[in-house]
Amino acid sequence: MWKIDKDQCKGCELCIAVCKNEALKPGKERNSKGYLVPEHISKICISCMMCDLICPDMAITVTREKEKCEKS
Repeated sequence: MWKIDKDQCKGCELCIAVCKNEALKPGKERNSKGYLVPEHISKICISCMMCDLICPDMAITVTREKEKCEKS
């Protein structure tokens, strides 16, 4: 799951630069401070957490869901 605190984002686009799958792109929506917030494309995001790790303002949170194991 990918989540962004829009008001914490300062529009530096470091998250976009480190995203290998191009699941983030420059946004069109501005936050309360006037910064453009990146857009997330969930269908191509692999939850690698690089955007979460690079964000200097800790505005992005990525969590991985545990896969369900089937009993054999």
